[in-house]
Amino acid sequence: MQITLLGLNDFHGNLEPPGLNINAAAAGEAPRPVPAGGAATLATLVARLKAEHPNTAVVAAGDLIGASPLVSSQFLDEPTIEALNLVGLDFASTGNHEYDQGWQELTRMQEGGCERYTSKVPCRLGHRFEGARFRYLAANTRRDDGSTLFTPTAVKFFEHGGARIGVGFIGLTLKETPRMVRPSGVQGLAFTDEADAANAQIPALRAQGADVIVALIHQGGESRAALQDTSCKGLTGDILPIVQRLSSAVDVVISGHTHQAYLCDYTRIDPARPLLLTSAGLYGTLLTEIDLTVDTASGRVITHAARQHIVHAGADGDAPDPAVQALIERYAAAAPLASAPAGRLAASASRALLPNGESVLGRIVADALLTATRAPEAGGAQIAFMNSGGVRADLVPGAGSQVSYGQVYAVQPFGNTLMTLTLSGAQLQALLEQQWNSGSNTLDHPRILQVSSGFSYVWNRAAPAGQRASDLRLDGQPIVAERDYRIGVQSYLGTGGDNFSVFTQGRDVVGGGLDVDALADWLRLESASAPMALPLQARITVR
Repeated sequence: MQITLLGLNDFHGNLEPPGLNINAAAAGEAPRPVPAGGAATLATLVARLKAEHPNTAVVAAGDLIGASPLVSSQFLDEPTIEALNLVGLDFASTGNHEYDQGWQELTRMQEGGCERYTSKVPCRLGHRFEGARFRYLAANTRRDDGSTLFTPTAVKFFEHGGARIGVGFIGLTLKETPRMVRPSGVQGLAFTDEADAANAQIPALRAQGADVIVALIHQGGESRAALQDTSCKGLTGDILPIVQRLSSAVDVVISGHTHQAYLCDYTRIDPARPLLLTSAGLYGTLLTEIDLTVDTASGRVITHAARQHIVHAGADGDAPDPAVQALIERYAAAAPLASAPAGRLAASASRALLPNGESVLGRIVADALLTATRAPEAGGAQIAFMNSGGVRADLVPGAGSQVSYGQVYAVQPFGNTLMTLTLSGAQLQALLEQQWNSGSNTLDHPRILQVSSGFSYVWNRAAPAGQRASDLRLDGQPIVAERDYRIGVQSYLGTGGDNFSVFTQGRDVVGGGLDVDALADWLRLESASAPMALPLQARITVR
């Protein structure tokens, strides 16, 4: 029997095309960029592939919502859930960003309703939100009483010629989720080891009739292989040790989180593990097709293959699905703020990290935070910090060097509020050291904070732990360990996000407005007479 899985991940509410190109070239060919994305085109592609492959399941590996553009985030991602209902999604694991608004709000995404759990108003278009028709699966996300937040697994059955094959799905998110979201958003939840949780579910799935086992896991790797290359060449990342510990009963692992696209026939890494490991990149630009040939007598997978489909509209692509397109247009019309001007930029500001850990756009965001928290009544900040992972999109000016509020919102879509707090110079030193030595922040995977203008320091990877940051200065003057300094941050960092627990030791906290408004105000202020020049001078020095 032929069974097809269609997989996606890290959609992040990108209902409209995100303006990204996918390189469709094979290995050794000249780059061939293809514009990709858009939920309406994705729906058409899914429908076409399902028509070609009758035994199909459509599944996802997390971060379908959260960190979303304005047209979805403004409405608490209800539009994205509704669009994915129309796409025909069957099952999805939860990613860390599903918890951005708290687990209660995520439960509302599944069950529907208009109960309010956030500062934003649900059901704003006047209709009751029905929730996801697909099922979230959460095998390693447990409540205090030991139960899982959502059902851990599901089985979908396929019949052909009198034969019946069950495909079991296990939903998993990365165990580091509590270190990546607001602590209050996951209070009362525990995220257990991914491989252990998956392996524990297999006997129950077998008892329910599952012949094929598929893990949907929000964790991933990185690869520079060509789009359709299944050789696993150069594949690295946190997903690999997890896969290595999975039961041999697992046939497919659909992964995510890293925003990287890859196809890996895992026998190239370990001949004893004949499984497929895949990821469809980010923002709905790709859809992974996985084709399994299952022996109906034994229920075993005897062949497998995978390929990536570019979600591409246009004359040589798929026409947008009318129902999904109408849904997107209805929400876009209700969010006119997206097109409002929010200042001018002299050139595109990239969020790509430079060798010292900074990004040009990260500097801009940190400067905006400092400006918004600098006034005495706003907290009197002297230094501001921004987490690089919270800068979600490049800022690319259009005609007349103009950027819109919708673009600014895409840079900071989480709805964080501003905070100003006091830390001593010694605490500042300890804070910077947490970039390399706190939870999942390590020398191999550091999280370098973006810093505001006027603050500088030197870091040395080879120095001993606790001494990697040195020569801390504010406006050219050394930071004094015993002196207090006022620090501006957004609420994600201020409550200890990304493993920066030193922020939770802050004193004399003053609250503020939204971080996205601070960025828009800063851009307008700086471009009042001419487009804002990019801050290109390094603030962090690496030795």
